[in-house]
Amino acid sequence: MGALLEAIEIKRKTYFEFEDAPYLCLDFEVSKPTARGGQTLVRLKMRNLITQAVFDKTFKAGEKFKEPDLDFIPAAFLYSDADGYHFMDQASFDTLTLTADVLGDDRLLLSDNLVVEVQKYNGQPIAITLPSIVELTVTETEPGERGNTASGGVTKPAVVETGLEVRVPLFIKEGERIKVHTETREFAGRA
Repeated sequence: MGALLEAIEIKRKTYFEFEDAPYLCLDFEVSKPTARGGQTLVRLKMRNLITQAVFDKTFKAGEKFKEPDLDFIPAAFLYSDADGYHFMDQASFDTLTLTADVLGDDRLLLSDNLVVEVQKYNGQPIAITLPSIVELTVTETEPGERGNTASGGVTKPAVVETGLEVRVPLFIKEGERIKVHTETREFAGRA
């Protein structure tokens, strides 16, 4: 178990435990007292790593938090079935399974053998961290029509192998591999 963190020490991307659940600090704001004897307060925008709920909470600067028992394990996506989404731990070759509820919309960015980081809390997989860009194959899109480019930046919808719909330029055809930003779910170029 790591040392205790004081609220004033928590910064962006810091992991901490609050009410027996792991949290990630997304943003913080420190307010110093204007009156003598006032307390310094820390307002944290935090995400519960199990439920994915995001909320703001204010703490006194001296409040202490445990460091959560989190592990980050590189794992390759294998397949999905009725039981969930299966990943292979790259070090131990164990299979880790996460449900569709845990993965949320991130599951639409998973392709065969994609290496992600699986977050484990107290030994249980709770979430994944995707690379910033993934490569996916376009399975459905309308052909681009000549003459539709007068305004520039014209896009059309395309469905990729995972079922995700992405706006792509007119020149992209079915069967092509494209890059997609995992944060914005936007087209990032040809693969």
